[in-house]
Amino acid sequence: MAAQDVLGQTARLASSSALLQVLFRVVTFGLNAFTLRYLSRELIGVVNVRLTLLYSTVVFLAREAFRRACLSGSAKRNWTKTINLLWLTVPLGVFWSLILGLVWLHLLEVPDPSVVPHYQAGVVAFGLSAIVELLGEPFWVLAQAHLFVRLKVIAESLSVVSKCILTVTLVILYPHWGLYIFSLAQLLYVSVLVMCYVIYFVMFLGSPEATKKSFPVARVKALLPSFVEDETFVNWKEARLTWSFFKQSFLKQILTEGERYVMTFLNVLNFGDQGVYDIVNNLGSLVARFIFLPIEESFYVFFAKVLERGKTVKDQKQDDIAMAANVLELLLKLVLLIGLTITVFGYAYSQLALDIYGGSMLSSGTGPDLLRCYSLYVLFLAVNGVTECFTFALMCKEEVDRYNFVMLALSFIFLCISYFLTHWYGSVGFILANCFNMGIRIAHSTHYIYHYFRESTHRPLTGLLPSPALLLVYIFSAVVTAFSEVLFCCDKGWMARLIHISTGALCLAASLAMMFCTETKLVHFVRSH
Repeated sequence: MAAQDVLGQTARLASSSALLQVLFRVVTFGLNAFTLRYLSRELIGVVNVRLTLLYSTVVFLAREAFRRACLSGSAKRNWTKTINLLWLTVPLGVFWSLILGLVWLHLLEVPDPSVVPHYQAGVVAFGLSAIVELLGEPFWVLAQAHLFVRLKVIAESLSVVSKCILTVTLVILYPHWGLYIFSLAQLLYVSVLVMCYVIYFVMFLGSPEATKKSFPVARVKALLPSFVEDETFVNWKEARLTWSFFKQSFLKQILTEGERYVMTFLNVLNFGDQGVYDIVNNLGSLVARFIFLPIEESFYVFFAKVLERGKTVKDQKQDDIAMAANVLELLLKLVLLIGLTITVFGYAYSQLALDIYGGSMLSSGTGPDLLRCYSLYVLFLAVNGVTECFTFALMCKEEVDRYNFVMLALSFIFLCISYFLTHWYGSVGFILANCFNMGIRIAHSTHYIYHYFRESTHRPLTGLLPSPALLLVYIFSAVVTAFSEVLFCCDKGWMARLIHISTGALCLAASLAMMFCTETKLVHFVRSH
């Protein structure tokens, strides 16, 4: 497949994934606002922090390394061996579910049954849901490698909508069920997700469309583990790369979910405070999840397909290098400007957003400060996602192994900083520690990118330099909206709130107008893809 075609399909995948994430976040946003009025903060804290951490840890440790290894390089490969390798995620998931399930049941603090009933059933259900989701991993990787955009959108949309409908129904009818509600909803979510992929491939394989596309898998049976006579069960090059990524993924999970591990294992916050932190965290991460994550996932596939892993810039096709450098530069500029916009306007509108969303329970206390800090953290997330997706797509096995040592040291430092900052600053300390963590990771990735392109004429890191005129508009907007918050927000009535909102809207319009005038190359890229 030509590099230009890959770019087009990858851009469509990213945009579709972004729209999908919008749906997910909006639904979750509404669901949290709804459940806040029916369930306790403690129950929400246990579900969104403790049990979700169990599920995400099992799934991440079992499949992340396999995904990165099996999506690297061309889609033309021995798919029988790749599928065999992917099925190993299931026994690995069973192993992690059993080990971590025992930890969650017997070593961690158990919530008060009168406040959070049926905790043991919740642990079992969330661990089981991780195993069920891993049953669809070979189907997911095959679809992602061949850029099946519509399948991903439909499958994940149906699963999220099904989960939310069941959750709302049970919360209204049986609020006393406690964790049974979220356990059943989680199991329904993963079941619908896996069944969508399975049904699609059952219908697709052997069809005229599959034949026309020369799809590498001809029968449904070929999607199951199989032995080939006189050949190895898996591709050992992929297996070794998977092992390297596995060591790295273990550390990356600690860094990604570090604050939840600290909350879960060190008990620095009670379950109620964990619930508030998680709600604010979800609200603050809306843009990060529905824009930055789809861009990172989709363009990792693009860079992995267009450029060959482990080769220097001189050994690559120069046309592909030029395209990759141009795309990387524009992606960096795009996410930087989105991050700056969130940081500038998030500071002055955090308290108002929380007051509208959850009332005084969220807008009083540390809630506004949490969201303000998270607005800054979004800027770090934006840059780190793109720089790491390029770096991980190009690193050879030896470089990945070296990076694992860096991650090991960073993981230890991050956990220590999280613990101390939380004791000094409360839940805000978690976000400050995450900013430090992301800053170090950005420094490593930008160093790799700089050295990778050093022997070429391309300088994609210039995407991190917005125009001076645009920066001045951002500074002006930050000052004006901060004064507006002091004068009009948030206890002076709805008319004052509307003035504050109007002030922000005018400043945002001025920023966007300047962006269109100064970043014409980026505007053309977004419009054309």
